Amino acid sequence: MNWEQIIPAISLIAVLILVLPAFLRSNYKLKQFLTNLSIWAIIVIVVMIVLYFVI
Repeated sequence: MNWEQIIPAISLIAVLILVLPAFLRSNYKLKQFLTNLSIWAIIVIVVMIVLYFVI
């Protein structure tokens, strides 16, 4: 791995560490947590598919 891959990975992990506690605190019910998690999964999958076809 080179620096073009390491620096963005560290940045994404840092953002995840900052956002995750508030996300878990606001989704204390299991049904709400699974709904929000599935929405985020769909968003990530759509972005990955779009980037795959664009790049």
